[in-house]
Amino acid sequence: MLTFLTLTSAVLYLAAAGVFVRPLAQRRPLPHVLGMALASAAVFAHGWALVAKHGGGVDLHFFAALSLVALCTAGLCVLVNLARPVATLGVIVFPLAAALLLVDVFAAPATQPLPIEWQIKLHVLFALLGFSVMSVAALFAIFLALQERALRMHRFGRLAAALPPLTLTEALMFQLIGAGFALLTLALVSGILFVENLFAQHLIHKTVLSIAAWAVFGVLLFGRWRWGWRGRRAVRLTLAGMLLLLLGYLGSRFVLELVLKRVP
Repeated sequence: MLTFLTLTSAVLYLAAAGVFVRPLAQRRPLPHVLGMALASAAVFAHGWALVAKHGGGVDLHFFAALSLVALCTAGLCVLVNLARPVATLGVIVFPLAAALLLVDVFAAPATQPLPIEWQIKLHVLFALLGFSVMSVAALFAIFLALQERALRMHRFGRLAAALPPLTLTEALMFQLIGAGFALLTLALVSGILFVENLFAQHLIHKTVLSIAAWAVFGVLLFGRWRWGWRGRRAVRLTLAGMLLLLLGYLGSRFVLELVLKRVP
């Protein structure tokens, strides 16, 4: 069952990406609803596969966490496309989600979910959702940078033409940053309340990097509200904050598990 669900999800992800990539290849576009149906089914199968693999528990080891983040990000991508069709988003997110799921199921070392209380599960939920939302916001920042570069150089390639209008890309990016900032705030507050010993659990560096990322996004949102920050400054701050989150959420676990071989 696990193998079937994993392969089904991967095939559906790639099929959805194929539907969304057709406009970039200057072919006759397939109906957007087809891509959305395939992506929704892929996300459902992905979630079911994770439940089958981890027994419904929360496995936060490196590859399992990557697959869980991919699931959340793909689901968010589907929701964004329901509100504002952005085909290019699916072209990037869906193949990546398929690859991370395949690695988690077929290539990653065997691990077991950690026994954690509901308070920590709530903290993990806020953190995963915040990280996923900011990941999509970072993709929009990259899109925004590509669009601005195309405008400056007066060269509108297939990718720039397939993206939504620049003002919509920027608006979506800031909406996602606002939602992600709220989720990160809840993650930090719940972590302070529920995580007892940061030093003993090798979490102090993760906490410091997460707070630094939270501060960067907070400064960006304040600058947007107070001085109307946009363009390159917004892109750079968004990507800087996302880099800090990557180092905090995944970098520390990568070092602990794959470099130092400290698997709980």
